[in-house]
Amino acid sequence: MRLGKIRRSDNVSQSKGRGPMIAGGGLGTIVLIGLVFLMGGDLGDVFNVVMQNQANVQPQAPVENEDEQVEFVSKVLALTEDVWAKQFQQNGMSYEDASLEIFRGLTQTACGHGQAAMGPFYCPADETVYIDLTFYDTLRTQLGAPGDFAQAYVIAHEVGHHIQNQLGYSDRVHRARQMESEQEANRMSVRLELQADYLAGVWAHHAETDFQILEQGDVEEGLTAAQQIGDDMLQKKSQGHIVPENFTHGTSAQRVRWFRAGLESGDFSQSALDRFFDLDYSQL
Repeated sequence: MRLGKIRRSDNVSQSKGRGPMIAGGGLGTIVLIGLVFLMGGDLGDVFNVVMQNQANVQPQAPVENEDEQVEFVSKVLALTEDVWAKQFQQNGMSYEDASLEIFRGLTQTACGHGQAAMGPFYCPADETVYIDLTFYDTLRTQLGAPGDFAQAYVIAHEVGHHIQNQLGYSDRVHRARQMESEQEANRMSVRLELQADYLAGVWAHHAETDFQILEQGDVEEGLTAAQQIGDDMLQKKSQGHIVPENFTHGTSAQRVRWFRAGLESGDFSQSALDRFFDLDYSQL
């Protein structure tokens, strides 16, 4: 990515907490506890699992090139601010910036405790994206999704949840989940997650149009990341078989499809966003 001339966001903070992280369980632990919930899962449920696995905790290793990674995250967040401010304005709305907190191991959020093993997440109660930078090592080494644009995709997806919060889609899904069966509630979550993937693609489209940030191979990095965190891929890695009724984020094919759709179209119209809830589930 070409970020040399991109400004740094003023909405990034660093937590001083240095709590423990889940480390002893390997990829299976990371997937089952955190990465299935990578893009916006239920923090309370995840944290309960984390607490039940405290026997596996060990201190975190230091982050390599931490200053560079902080600068990268700050610039990507600034790109989301600039792109979405313009897109909201063009659609007669006003965009409110998300905050982003970089933490180590454990942090307190308005949604409850956050832990590194959860992966990056967005808390709508404080409108903040939370990320432990060691996740990027996991993304590269254990999930097979290296590259700076793969990392940017993760942030853009979480900011997508922030946009959903502003536009009312998150509340819509929350209300629907309370009234549906577990399977239907999971399907509503899939709709929301695929919409966030689409929004990440829309962001990338306009970031490239307005700022020319993409280098050769960047798009492939983003698509690989989307593929590697599909529910089917993660379930197969963690438990050896796939249970579609338990999907909460979408298959690898779905995540790639909708991220690509946003990237190619850049369409931020209401009709483009509403279709995630208007389409039959089998058409997603």
